[in-house]
Amino acid sequence: MTLSKWDNKMSPSPDASLPTGRDKPWLAPLAGFSDLPFRLLCREYGAAVCATEMVSAKGLVYGNPGTHDLLATLPEDRPLVVQLFGAEADFLLRAVTLLCESGYNWFDLNMGCSVPKVLRQGAGAAMLGNPDNALRAAKAMLTAAGKSKVGFKLRLGLGTDQPPLSGLVDFVLRLEDMGAGWITLHPRTAKQGFGGTMNHTVLAKLAQRLSLPLLASGDLFSAEDGIRCLEHSGVAGVMYARGAMHNPAVFADHLALFRGCPPRNPDAGRLRALIVRHITLARRLSPGKAALLKMRTVIPRYVRALPGARTLCDRLCRCSDWRELDRALNFFWPAVEQQENAHERHTS
Repeated sequence: MTLSKWDNKMSPSPDASLPTGRDKPWLAPLAGFSDLPFRLLCREYGAAVCATEMVSAKGLVYGNPGTHDLLATLPEDRPLVVQLFGAEADFLLRAVTLLCESGYNWFDLNMGCSVPKVLRQGAGAAMLGNPDNALRAAKAMLTAAGKSKVGFKLRLGLGTDQPPLSGLVDFVLRLEDMGAGWITLHPRTAKQGFGGTMNHTVLAKLAQRLSLPLLASGDLFSAEDGIRCLEHSGVAGVMYARGAMHNPAVFADHLALFRGCPPRNPDAGRLRALIVRHITLARRLSPGKAALLKMRTVIPRYVRALPGARTLCDRLCRCSDWRELDRALNFFWPAVEQQENAHERHTS
């Protein structure tokens, strides 16, 4: 059974390992964002591994068309991790089995999502409230995929207060003993959502106890944030989420900083090239009105700090085809570049 109309034989070898390391930044699974065009864009800027949007195990087993669309991929979209959510071991086993039969090799179980509709299903971060069931789900996925082929994304817990670290360490060590390939930790509780700050101390303590790679996620808005997290916590690598949503070039900036070089200035020319490339990929791989509507929401994130961004956003909302979108951008860029040049003359 093939789950996608795309060529999804993406991994070079079932025995290969995923690249992890301080110079191997990952793209996080981002609902509504990390589709195929966006993943390819991030790879071009240096993302070592990309993850799909969060996929419902039950929806996949039942053949939901929207679920299958999330799995669209190409050979150059590798290595690719499929992130699943669901609280029932049987459905996770069947979902991973179907995915393996279709050529997917790498998987992640979301135990960190704090969205209410996911929590109500007992999935996402709610799984942390039932460790025994969470371990059954983990075992089911590892049984279907094989050891080291599955990672697990976690938060610190469910409530506002941080639970004892010993409980988290014990849970993660049990996942490691079962054959987990990696762990991703967003060091906040589900109740905190995105409030508060990332807890580097917990990351450091957990990294010291694990022999498998620990990846950090959360509050990584820039490459400077990512490098700082690596230095303070000692984790094996970082996974960019919101930082990549606002700037897919964050991966190139990360690699530049890692090598001791200053990242390229975020000038209008670089941003224009990024947007043009994203539009090109979207039009090629996601034809139709849906791709246009998505770009109308994506571009404002990229240009939010530039003069005239609000006016551009208003024009984008009224674009009904690609020609109108191109005209809106062609009207926007000269004003930005003119202001940029004026600023350079004033400061030189």
